[in-house]
Amino acid sequence: MVVQAAPVTASTIVVAVDVGKNEFAVSVTDAARNVLLKPRLGCPMTAPALQQVVADVERLLPPQAKVKVGIEAAGHYHRPLLAPQSWPDGWELLELNPGHVTEQRRVLGKRTIKTDAVDLQAMTELLLAGRGLRVQASDTVLSELTAWSAHRTSRVAMRTATKNQLLGQLDRTFPGLTIALPDVLGTKVGRLVAAEFADPARLAALGSSRFIRFGATRGLQIRRPVAAQLVAAAKDALPMPDAVVARAVLAADLALLTDLDSQIDTATAQLARLVPLSPFSPLLTVKGWGAVRAGNYGGALGDPTRFSNSKQIYRTAGLNPIQYESAGKRRDSVISREGSVELRRALIDLGVGLWLNDPAAKQHAAALRARGKKGGVIACAMAHRANRIAFALVRDQDPYDPSRWA
Repeated sequence: MVVQAAPVTASTIVVAVDVGKNEFAVSVTDAARNVLLKPRLGCPMTAPALQQVVADVERLLPPQAKVKVGIEAAGHYHRPLLAPQSWPDGWELLELNPGHVTEQRRVLGKRTIKTDAVDLQAMTELLLAGRGLRVQASDTVLSELTAWSAHRTSRVAMRTATKNQLLGQLDRTFPGLTIALPDVLGTKVGRLVAAEFADPARLAALGSSRFIRFGATRGLQIRRPVAAQLVAAAKDALPMPDAVVARAVLAADLALLTDLDSQIDTATAQLARLVPLSPFSPLLTVKGWGAVRAGNYGGALGDPTRFSNSKQIYRTAGLNPIQYESAGKRRDSVISREGSVELRRALIDLGVGLWLNDPAAKQHAAALRARGKKGGVIACAMAHRANRIAFALVRDQDPYDPSRWA
């Protein structure tokens, strides 16, 4: 259930807070739009500075005042001020959508003017209009889920970049290796060759039989045709003048890759532990949605009670199409991409899981392809389908019933 802001009354006092990296700005206004505290800029993000601001605001409050504190979301910078314990009991703490603040600046005729004072004015108008989501005590499981999902996602991106660099170094140390073994870093044999035989002369001198025994001592079974193919590639490899330098860089990148693999495995295990404890556990009942996909969705979405329907989530992800209509002409052929990148990627990934595993989703995708839709359009359609299913499962806390979505 979405917790909306309390209604604005004549006794309402709004405190607008604009957060930066190390500083914040604040202003105080009553319901009649009388400024009680002019914009105070450059307040350090420290506990004593916040306590001083709270004390100054309390001295300005009339009797029986109802205080609304509005803080614009700003990445992670605003989170220390978003803690309920940072403000007095009885003050309503609200989080404001930065997109709404931007639009309000435009309404004020100051679209191209972005200063702290103008942002505070826009936030004040939003608060007096009753906008903002009430901040509730955070769920530890959801916080952990968000942290581990973000950690795993960043490490996967780093691993991909590292693998690309490793392949470049391998081409300089062992030319022709990727011809004999296309997926070098995706197989145990390829990892062994990259780590132990970056110099092809060593592998050529070892021969197939001893290479097989070498792998066996490390718990790796190497098939003789594969071994023969790799030894032949080593014998045919062209010499490279900078191979020594490339091997040194390769060794460093291999150590980094091993560390990244370990961190990704740890994060994956944490997601597998946390998802069953979270409101997103029903997602695991969908074929193709494992702990990673469900965990990434939960980490990107956060508290699901912030949303009252699946359309809000879809808009937050930026997957809704841009629609522009004027004089009978429409242009709405592309998605907006205005929203959470993490949530957009999570929804598309859930859609891919449906596309590959769910019979009804496969049939829907095949019908779209038969109508001439491109892959990207089908992926967005699958994401839309996945979004509705995920929202319904989390809302009702029921397992997936394929017959309801046929």
